Amino acid sequence: MSSMKTALPMSLLALAISVGGAAARELRPEAINTASIASIGAEKPAPADPDPAIVRLQVLLDRAGASPGVIDGLSGENVNKAVAGFEAMNDLPVDGRLDAEVVSRLEGNAPIVESYVVSADDAKGLVDKIPEDYSEKAKMQSLGYTSVAEKLSERFHMGIDLVNALNPTSQFAPGDTVWVVTPGPPREGKVKTIEANKKTGQVLAFAGDGSLLAVYPATIGSEDNPAPSGKHKVKGVARMPVYRYDPKRNFKQGKNDKVLTIPKGPNGPVGTVWIDLTEPTYGIHGTPEPKLIDKVGSHGCVRLTNWDAEELAGMVKPGVLVDFVNRSSATPK
Repeated sequence: MSSMKTALPMSLLALAISVGGAAARELRPEAINTASIASIGAEKPAPADPDPAIVRLQVLLDRAGASPGVIDGLSGENVNKAVAGFEAMNDLPVDGRLDAEVVSRLEGNAPIVESYVVSADDAKGLVDKIPEDYSEKAKMQSLGYTSVAEKLSERFHMGIDLVNALNPTSQFAPGDTVWVVTPGPPREGKVKTIEANKKTGQVLAFAGDGSLLAVYPATIGSEDNPAPSGKHKVKGVARMPVYRYDPKRNFKQGKNDKVLTIPKGPNGPVGTVWIDLTEPTYGIHGTPEPKLIDKVGSHGCVRLTNWDAEELAGMVKPGVLVDFVNRSSATPK
């Protein structure tokens, strides 16, 4: 199809994945707001704690429509892929390198970290914990956030460790002033075609004229439960979906061998949105574990962070083509 476009090469995905620990060091807002993304180099070892320059880079990429997934200040594949996505969106050579041209186009004067006052609504709808077992999930009224910090981390596209590093002494009580990054408003536009690239772990959203509207890191199936191949279409969108677990049609979770209805909520199995596909039982959806996007497999579906899935859902309608591909090099438009 002539509008099939730029897949991003696997050679861009060289930096090691680094997952932050719960005891990340305190990070000052001014360190991020004054950081230089030009100082980031692929030859540097991946930091164990959030790096101010990488936080800044991730936010700038997010604002530009090239999602890095979770903003955590850690280098890794999803950051590299976002840089490559930004290059593809701006008709630059797609090599995933943070060169002077990419830096100049990304940088701006808007602050990266700003203060936020916790509201009373932020403390509503929380649950004590989310059980692992689906039969226990099915007994709950909702699968909401477990803390204000978790709720804010998703609203501002942040890893929970970064939230805590910026606010090491906060109780996140209503009225408290906390520091958050500001990723910007959701992308807008009309998506004509979605490309789900199983090899690079990306979802690319294209407009009718072939231009690239947004790029997202994604988990697309697994070896045991592969995603479909070929072309399918969007059937519809469900927000805050209830999840129907059927071990005979989908997969078996734990010892559960009966059909279960899992309540809605951001910590539900498919997160806050389900983009239904014409291929039965398959969809593009959110996740309760955003930090694991493209790091662990899915049960055949396309998994995005909740905020990326919500953004994409706002730009699609029934009939949008979804093409599952498996390639590591760019293809012509």
